[in-house]
Amino acid sequence: MDNNSPRNARSVVVGGGTMGADVAVVLARGGAQVTVVDPHAARRELLLPHIAAELQAAGQAAAAGPVQVCASLQDVDWNGVVLVVECITEQLAPKQQLFAQLEAIAPPGAVLASNSSGFPISAIAQGLVTAQRMLGLHFFMPAHLVPLVEVVLGERSDPTLGSWLHAFMRGCGSVPVLVKKDKPGFLANRMQHALSREAFALIDEGIASPEDVDAAVRFGFGFRFLAAGPVLQRDHAGIEVHTAAAATMYPTLSNTDVPAQALRDRVAQGTLGMKTGKGFFDWPEDRKRAERERYDTLLRQGLALLASELPSIESTTQAPSTTGARA
Repeated sequence: MDNNSPRNARSVVVGGGTMGADVAVVLARGGAQVTVVDPHAARRELLLPHIAAELQAAGQAAAAGPVQVCASLQDVDWNGVVLVVECITEQLAPKQQLFAQLEAIAPPGAVLASNSSGFPISAIAQGLVTAQRMLGLHFFMPAHLVPLVEVVLGERSDPTLGSWLHAFMRGCGSVPVLVKKDKPGFLANRMQHALSREAFALIDEGIASPEDVDAAVRFGFGFRFLAAGPVLQRDHAGIEVHTAAAATMYPTLSNTDVPAQALRDRVAQGTLGMKTGKGFFDWPEDRKRAERERYDTLLRQGLALLASELPSIESTTQAPSTTGARA
């Protein structure tokens, strides 16, 4: 296969829901030719206007690659496709079924990636002949505003394809991290849930309110995380200072292996957050709209602050080797 870059690479996104639509934005802004597959006619009608609007809002419409939509895998022109990203429902059986179809229909050298946030790529690829070309590619909502994407190697994934996909995503302007072992939660969600476990334990114990927990993160150490992650922060503050603090605190941190009572109670009551109108806070429609607008605005402002540290959209990326694509 000849060398390709995101700017002229052919890619397919399977699933045109919220995540799939925004993944298409990410690929298109790198100049890739994108086909989005979704069986729902109403959703297909919304896809192109949404993608165009987001590219326009980011000032990337002029340089973006073309995007088209279709109803089924059989409608895709598979000639020259180098990357497929699965963004369907978060259920294992449908993902396994889809990957079996993709193995048969996609070009032998195409990388087959899953955006699953919970299922290991090893489980999705179980029993398939070309599992070495199957990787996790985990985006965070909203995918086009949160720069991070995790490139996850399964038990049989080819590391050279992981390196190619890492470089490809940098070419799309994302910040990829390579996760070398397919552990539940991968990298970012493992750390996020470690924080959440302690946060909700503090709420359960009555030590702090939900509002104060959020404020402590957003305006305290979370604010600093914009400039330095936990490893770099140790070098800023002094490793011995953090080591001494850890020795004092770690014995008292939550190590429960079940979700917090505050979470379980709300699930039992059906108060699941914005989708039900109530969670930890009340969400009438006007407040929900205002909150989503505030949230997206701040994410865009954060992107602007980090613009000088984000990858530029590359013009060249090595295409994945077809060697060993079929076992």
